[in-house]
Amino acid sequence: MSCEDWKEVKLGDVCEKIQYGYTQSAVKEKIGPKFLRITDIREQYFDWRSVPYCDISKSDFLKYRLYPGDIVIARTGATTGISKYIDQTVPNAVFASYLIRIRVKDGINSRFIGYVVSSKKYKRYIKSILSGSAQPNANAKQLTSFLFQLPPKEEQNKISEILSSLDDKIELNHQINQDLEEMAQAIFKSWFVDFEPFRDGEFVDSELGPIPKGWRVDKLGNVSTVTGGGTPKTKVPDYWENGNILWATPSDMTSKNSMVLFDTSRKITELGLQNSSAKLLPKGSVLMTSRATIGYTSIAMKEVSTNQGFINIVCNKQISNYYMLCYLLHFKDRILRLANGSTFMEVSKRNFKEINVVVPPHNLIEKFNQYIEPIIETIYQHEQQNQILSNLRDTLLPKLMSGEIRV
Repeated sequence: MSCEDWKEVKLGDVCEKIQYGYTQSAVKEKIGPKFLRITDIREQYFDWRSVPYCDISKSDFLKYRLYPGDIVIARTGATTGISKYIDQTVPNAVFASYLIRIRVKDGINSRFIGYVVSSKKYKRYIKSILSGSAQPNANAKQLTSFLFQLPPKEEQNKISEILSSLDDKIELNHQINQDLEEMAQAIFKSWFVDFEPFRDGEFVDSELGPIPKGWRVDKLGNVSTVTGGGTPKTKVPDYWENGNILWATPSDMTSKNSMVLFDTSRKITELGLQNSSAKLLPKGSVLMTSRATIGYTSIAMKEVSTNQGFINIVCNKQISNYYMLCYLLHFKDRILRLANGSTFMEVSKRNFKEINVVVPPHNLIEKFNQYIEPIIETIYQHEQQNQILSNLRDTLLPKLMSGEIRV
């Protein structure tokens, strides 16, 4: 089966409409439609629940409204070229000015085009047009001048069906994990913030307000060991080549935005670990990003090291790592208020250690662990499965798009 019936086209040739987004400020209050921004688009997962809202007139809403089959592409900043295919789950939503929206012509499978712009070949093209730019950005013409091979509609459909079946399973796992994370947080809030199971008992005053009698308040630095991380010299190959020690950066956290971390995009060697400020943290350590992008928090499912953009916590027997994980996620806004800095915002280890935390009796911590551990393990299993599915999709995508594998 040959590719003679495939034709080379520009991305712009298959677009019915190419449009820049709406200029407005995002707000958390539900005053209008969802407002999709470049910061909301991730290569891994996407969750409409975290997207803010905006105020917009009826005429502008109709002009910028997103529909299933639309594709948005980031046009500025470090994420230039990152795209999002808008599927059937889209709520009432509009897109922001640092995105462009493309809408494909009749007779073209829009999801196929979504895979075109998510391919490594398209990303290499974007990298080539951004080369040398101090502040990465691209206009609509540049973003849609990419040349690719377009198969007949029937084959577009088949390719899309294969790839979307993998993406749909990944998305389902992600949605289940989102629900499980909310469940864990709901249990934490009920027990240790609202004290719902203990309201019939006696309460005493504390630095954090009334707490059940027999509980206490302590500093985070007294109930855990708090450390930072480091970066081995990047110009020393022996610190990096064939490394097998996980080395997390904030991008490993933000790309997944998950309660668990079990893999990293880069790894270091034992020599790199020994000759840097990076430390090998035990399985179960809680990792929190502390610079620039602050407050992303996960529990390490394997031994791991981090760069200096983290506060890393190993709890003692007074509280558990699961309790600490949920505590930091629940009180993220409180932690963000501790950030300061002239070059970039950062939460210092000194300030972090001074945070007051409610310490329940040990038997309640143990009971909480019994509820949370199976939730974390299930999330971990889904994340591992998603990694396998993503790798399979990423292997198939270029082969299907080039015609190396025909369907």
